[in-house]
Amino acid sequence: MDAMPLRKLELYIDYKSPYAYLAKGLAYQLERDTGTEIDWLPYVLDIPAYLGSARVDSEGRVLEQDRNAHQWRRVRYSYMDVRREANRLGLTILGTRKIWASSLAGIGLLYAKRSGVFRAYNDEVFERFWKRDLDIENPEALKDILGRAGADADGFDAFRTGDGERELRAVQERAEANGVFGVPSFLFPDGDLYWGREHLPRIIERLST
Repeated sequence: MDAMPLRKLELYIDYKSPYAYLAKGLAYQLERDTGTEIDWLPYVLDIPAYLGSARVDSEGRVLEQDRNAHQWRRVRYSYMDVRREANRLGLTILGTRKIWASSLAGIGLLYAKRSGVFRAYNDEVFERFWKRDLDIENPEALKDILGRAGADADGFDAFRTGDGERELRAVQERAEANGVFGVPSFLFPDGDLYWGREHLPRIIERLST
């Protein structure tokens, strides 16, 4: 009897997205339950393009901002929404104090995959960032995570300024060519795209046929 062909799926994430964090455990479960091979890929969101930008202090006071009233309502609702789900899942999600640049963390994801330590890197970056315990713009902080996960941390410096930048750009361009605009986004080999963890039941249904 022929073996069942391996199911494959691409999953685009951004560490500064709380929705991507909430989808992480569900995606792991999808892999376990369906035998699907998920290729986790970085997609760097341009949040100011659709939600404006702001910076707040440790007390939540706005220090500077470029948002209209509608954008503020969307941002406040989003955090209320993700905290409800985070509480249900036992996760900590603290609102960020600025719009973070997450390209470096995305390059770290690519390096972790190359080094065979993706899961450890992915788990620690997500958890610590949303506890306000990790500066994802700091290469030394990411090197520390990579090294403790078992990767060659020193090799990350050359990768992030060379192959890493080029690979991240290529991943981003290919994602957008396939219609990706947000995270988490699940992309099937045939181009069928699903944005958001709420589509997981339909994705599982597709994988089960």
